[in-house]
Amino acid sequence: MKKMTKSSIALSAVAILGLAGCADAGSETIVIGSQAYYSNEIVAEAYALVLEDAGFLVERQFSLGQRDVYVPAIVAGEVDLFPEYSGNLLQYFNPEASETSQEDVYNALVAALPEGLTALTLSGASDQDSYNVTKEFAAANNLVSIGDLAGLAKVTLGGPPELTGRPYGPQGLLTTYGVNVAFEATGETTVESLVAGLIDMANVYSADPRIQQLGLVTLKDPQGLFLASNLVPIASEAVNADARALINAISLAMSAEDLVAMNVRSVEEQLSAAVIARDWLVSKGLLN
Repeated sequence: MKKMTKSSIALSAVAILGLAGCADAGSETIVIGSQAYYSNEIVAEAYALVLEDAGFLVERQFSLGQRDVYVPAIVAGEVDLFPEYSGNLLQYFNPEASETSQEDVYNALVAALPEGLTALTLSGASDQDSYNVTKEFAAANNLVSIGDLAGLAKVTLGGPPELTGRPYGPQGLLTTYGVNVAFEATGETTVESLVAGLIDMANVYSADPRIQQLGLVTLKDPQGLFLASNLVPIASEAVNADARALINAISLAMSAEDLVAMNVRSVEEQLSAAVIARDWLVSKGLLN
């Protein structure tokens, strides 16, 4: 995949939007789904707003839950369009996947998708697993990257219960970086446990607004322990070429910083996904 500069992304997005005026909306309703997570719902709402503006009929089926619930619905054709994350979706279809770079993960995902589903344009926006520590813990132990933890006698890692079986979990830390950790299944209280000092390191998605709000330090991952997990729209055959072009324009325009900023607005301003998505689309010239 050719790396695009910000200027080329902007030009591409503008060119794609030029298609909106002559889009073939058709008469079929496009069913758009989302995970039960505000970040994913905001992106799904952006898809819906742009398609509706171009004359497409849209049905929203948001907050569908986790992949074991909504992926079968996509495969069955019950959902036509879904904002997904390349690395995590690849691992869903191929738990043994070893690719970690953005390009390799995307290509592997394209190959792994069931017949009838297409991975549209990969976005620069990402929301992937990351390891975070408090600013105080990082300063006290001179931590910049994950490998710096190898010199510590004891490190307690917190995260969802399933982290123990993930390739980037405790065993992956030991194999890749020589870091030995004790694991605690902190689930939804992971960030709170980190701030309270109950754990030393937390598994947090990179676009989680609390990383910025609480001043957490995301440890660098130079060895590629985590799979790149960029935002990628998954479309069924019900999404025609004109609709795909509009969705691709969103992918091209959205950055990792944009995604974090929208998530922060959701938490701090308590705005709806529709308001946040519309404001962002207007700011990028994707919606009037």
